[in-house]
Amino acid sequence: MSFIKNIFGGSGDENPQSKMDWVSLTDLGQLHEITDLSHENPVVIFKHSTRCSISRMALKQFENEFTLKDKVTPYFLDLLNHREISNAIAAMFEVVHQSPQLIVVKAGKAVHDASHSDIDAEDLKNYL
Repeated sequence: MSFIKNIFGGSGDENPQSKMDWVSLTDLGQLHEITDLSHENPVVIFKHSTRCSISRMALKQFENEFTLKDKVTPYFLDLLNHREISNAIAAMFEVVHQSPQLIVVKAGKAVHDASHSDIDAEDLKNYL
């Protein structure tokens, strides 16, 4: 069972050993902050479903491969607790809602989005 827990994480366990300096996305007002910030530095939004093992695997893989700490600002959205923010992201950045989903925002616009197995930290270099 510990093998399964290491791969998928525990239920409700929200990645306590993350190497990422995530900014928690918990307020609709932060979307304007993201838009403004993205004119200076690209922003990554990771939309995560805490009940989904596929989402958890995609998150862990992304975190393990992420090497652009000083080049992008990463935001983390727990979409089960903040579905209204997820809906606003879809409308504001003109992307179809998916989970898990990675969205790259640059100069106020989504320049890339990926979902499920297409989420790849190495791909971020193409959008900086």
